[in-house]
Amino acid sequence: MQIPQGEIMADLDEISSENRIPMNYQGIGIRFVSLVIDSLITSALFGAVVTVLGMGAMRHGMIPWSWGLLSFAFYIAYYAYLEGTRGQTIGKMITKIKVVREDGSPIDMNQAFTRNILRVIDGLFAYLIGAILIWRSDKQQRLGDSVAKTVGVKA
Repeated sequence: MQIPQGEIMADLDEISSENRIPMNYQGIGIRFVSLVIDSLITSALFGAVVTVLGMGAMRHGMIPWSWGLLSFAFYIAYYAYLEGTRGQTIGKMITKIKVVREDGSPIDMNQAFTRNILRVIDGLFAYLIGAILIWRSDKQQRLGDSVAKTVGVKA
């Protein structure tokens, strides 16, 4: 007896959908709370670094715009490192959000960097761009998530 290939594929789809963990995508409100927490943490950490390094840098003529670049690099590194290694920043741990691949598996450092470097665009106009994209997405993804193939889910 030969089984039609269409039936085999339907059976495989049914098996894989049964094993799939339902994703509880996280929306704007809780993501905003997480962002505020992480912003406070990165500001405090960067402030401490500037306080320690600041006096020496001022004596050696560090240009003020370079502080902005250093701040940006610090901010991206914080998000990319924690999300790439743990799937969560401290703010996400507190709000019980986790960043995962679209299939639910852990993200890697490349995905973490990609989704966070695109905060430059998502963050335009006080994160209005990111908010609009999240509202319009069935998976609640901002641009960084769409490009990196990641989603924010309930941890």
